[in-house]
Amino acid sequence: MSGKYNLSVLFLGLIPWLTSQGQQKYLFQEPKMGSPFTIIIYGDDSAKAAEAARAAFLKVDTLNYYFSDYLDNSELSKLSRSSGSGKYVPVSAELFDLLKRSKEASRLSQGSFDITIGPLVKLWRRARKEKTFPRSDSLKAALAFTGYRHILLRTKQQAVKLDIPGMQLDLGGIAKGYAATEALNVLRTKGFPCAMVNAGGDIAAGAPPPGRKGWRIGIGIPEKTDGYLPETVSLKYRAVATSGDVYQRLSWQGKQYSHIIDPKTGLGITTPRNVTVIAADGATADWLASACSILPVKKALRLVHKLPHTELYIVEKRSDTLYRIASPGFQDFNP
Repeated sequence: MSGKYNLSVLFLGLIPWLTSQGQQKYLFQEPKMGSPFTIIIYGDDSAKAAEAARAAFLKVDTLNYYFSDYLDNSELSKLSRSSGSGKYVPVSAELFDLLKRSKEASRLSQGSFDITIGPLVKLWRRARKEKTFPRSDSLKAALAFTGYRHILLRTKQQAVKLDIPGMQLDLGGIAKGYAATEALNVLRTKGFPCAMVNAGGDIAAGAPPPGRKGWRIGIGIPEKTDGYLPETVSLKYRAVATSGDVYQRLSWQGKQYSHIIDPKTGLGITTPRNVTVIAADGATADWLASACSILPVKKALRLVHKLPHTELYIVEKRSDTLYRIASPGFQDFNP
């Protein structure tokens, strides 16, 4: 699982095309949540498109204030500091919704997705910076502060309790996908259904571009910072996320440890693998891409099979050979 917004480095590339049928393509980009956020809108009024994009970016800023583990005054940071106090803390509707969804994701993935890995994320960040493997006692100590079952929710009061001291929540494996869908919803309410939001690789797509069946998106190659597989996907009214490890790794004693952390062991995964998930919304695509990076392939396929409108595509590198594994419905999204 990723350690911050978009530390779960994504390998999705938007393939551009020309405008058609009298609709103009408007592109807007701003840095948000530690990544470039790109909005593409098709329409015929540049001023209204710019106004819609501003509203969508403002929504992302608001969500970042709720979800960031980097801002000391964020709602998430304040909640983490309340851990072990024995008190339920009232939170915003957006944070409560995301925590509720995160707990359900943990249950469905049997703990392969877990937002309580904040102490482990910080430990591995330091390890990568110092280029040294975390000490076993430090890993054991960080693991003691984790466990999604220690997040207690009261729906009526919209309140949260973290019931052991030292817990630190990290929404890096779900928040940007959530934000992408929320930003797309803003664009739609502003009168722009034909739009796409790329939240640093977590993509939410609305109605397709004029004259197209969908938004055409490329899939990257494991351990490559550029270049794409021959396969592409075509999306409309869906979200897609890809999780990989090319940018954030620790080399130690002949092994490459990813920034994607297995919550059960506290260790970065070592299998070169890109996982692409198509889902009905960005949050689901985001957390599934993280979880399916950790789960064995058969378990990942079974997990995705349980969820409606969800498909999986895994590209795994073994001895310089790329192996592709796809859920049955993935081919339906080929251009």
